Amino acid sequence: MPSDILPSPELIDRTLQIENAYSISRMQVLESLPGNPVGIAFRQIGGAAVGMMAKHFPNPNFNKITGLGAGQEGGVEGLVAWCRDNGVTPRFEILPRGSDRGLCQELARLGFTVSDFHTSLIRDTAPMPRVARSGDVEEVTTPQALDEFLDAYCAGWAIPDREGFKRNVRPHWLGRDGWSLFLRREGGRPAATAKLYIRDKVAYLADASCDPVWRRRGLQLALLQRRIGAAIAAGVDFICSGAAFQSGSHRNMERAGMRVQFVRSIWTERET
Repeated sequence: MPSDILPSPELIDRTLQIENAYSISRMQVLESLPGNPVGIAFRQIGGAAVGMMAKHFPNPNFNKITGLGAGQEGGVEGLVAWCRDNGVTPRFEILPRGSDRGLCQELARLGFTVSDFHTSLIRDTAPMPRVARSGDVEEVTTPQALDEFLDAYCAGWAIPDREGFKRNVRPHWLGRDGWSLFLRREGGRPAATAKLYIRDKVAYLADASCDPVWRRRGLQLALLQRRIGAAIAAGVDFICSGAAFQSGSHRNMERAGMRVQFVRSIWTERET
């Protein structure tokens, strides 16, 4: 990687900020439903740290405390109580900062342990060689294309109540601030989807999905290439995303020129 993309505390903070901004933007769609039926709540903790909660939707991406750092260990017990009081299982995402030893010690004292890891990947804005049929990827700009996007998205994520999901998100996803939606077809059918989120000159490659019928055909690599090209054209400083370590998504991102930036630890309550 070029020297201007070497790991640094600033890059880690900017990556965390765009990840949180995207998660919050997505959760605000659910929060806007009449009566907030999912039970969306946020807690601003200080600095880049934030607590996110979806009481009636046990998606770990929507129920977590992330961004805590040195000097914030004294607030951990209160955050655990906030989760438990709302019937949510506490989950902490801890970044690999060298000064966070006290934070990890406090989590261990309260009965938490590392249960998983998640990889953050990063890329500069150099053009990439064409390695997939990215020209077959279209940006979603019409309500009709959005419906096709949502069909493939629901198939990829195995969403049970597809019509209810589409009804809830249809008024919000198209044209949402910072969002671009991309659709790849195969055999004339909507097959794979992905989002590009841009904020403060950082691009985040988000929420890719593929209909199981069309997996292992290079569709996600094409979507990565198309979004990277769009991000470069938008003049961002760098591009980032995340994936389970050595997963298919991780390997595709490496093929698209992305490299591991850091691996965060996921802390959950120790089983007794």
